[in-house]
Amino acid sequence: MKNPIPPSGAALRGAVDLSALVQRQEAPAAPSGAHAPAAGGRIVVETDDTGFGAVLELSRTVPVVVALWASWSEQSKTLLGSLERLVRARDGRLVLAAADADRSPQLVQAFQAQAIPTVVALVAGQPVPLFAGEQPDDVISDLFDQLLELGAQHGVSGRIEQGDGEGEDAAPAEPAEAPLPPLHQEAYDAIERRDYAAAAAAYRTAMAQDPRDTLAVAGLAQVNLLGRLAGKTLDEIRSAAAAGPDDLAAQLDVVDLDVSGGHVDDAFDRLLTMFPSLDADGQKLVRERLVELFEVVGTDDARVATARRRLASLLY
Repeated sequence: MKNPIPPSGAALRGAVDLSALVQRQEAPAAPSGAHAPAAGGRIVVETDDTGFGAVLELSRTVPVVVALWASWSEQSKTLLGSLERLVRARDGRLVLAAADADRSPQLVQAFQAQAIPTVVALVAGQPVPLFAGEQPDDVISDLFDQLLELGAQHGVSGRIEQGDGEGEDAAPAEPAEAPLPPLHQEAYDAIERRDYAAAAAAYRTAMAQDPRDTLAVAGLAQVNLLGRLAGKTLDEIRSAAAAGPDDLAAQLDVVDLDVSGGHVDDAFDRLLTMFPSLDADGQKLVRERLVELFEVVGTDDARVATARRRLASLLY
């Protein structure tokens, strides 16, 4: 039986890529190896924890298939060959990014990989789970076709031109991408250097100039989330929340973490379950955070609609 692509864990809004969600340690770039995919053009690339920002950005142009593999896993080395062949057959409409799991612990954690190999996709910076372990070529091909359809639904349907050759000297072709509005580009550049205050200021200016700029509203909400998570680790956030079930600040942190990782229902349920027991100031803070997170997830998302109804029932 062929495996359908599950729904993405986060809304595909395209305003801001949720990179740099937790503090990352510097890691050496993954070296080219005998079992790594060839680097012809930008159709197949290698990545790791420190270089993943470029992969996220590329997924705004074409869907990216991310393969978490390991040199000790014969299964993953075999799978890489199949993935590369099937990605190249899509003539630049997909990109394959291979990450050595041993050199990319943050990616393994972020994608919640329980086995090697694990294959996920990115569309507009947001994750789409695919499969773990080996799969027949026809199943993978069907998944890739579905991935292309999903990308088209979210405006991610570009094409990357392959280099003239298949070797490392082949010149990569840069993807053609429509320029962002100046203030949005200013915000995006600030996000790339992790200056979330500057990014927020750019989005606020865009909103002041055009109150109907919904992408700026969503971008500001996502930048605020990134700023709150900056400098914190997954273990710190979850440990603090477990140790302080009545500590609203700690619970808000773990809610941010859950939303950033696509666990939207868990995040909303945590806040709405706490809401009745909070004082007036606490309830105000939770309402404000929920409204902001609704923008991060997408105001047209069914999970947001459900949470809005539940919040309304608690308020009235």
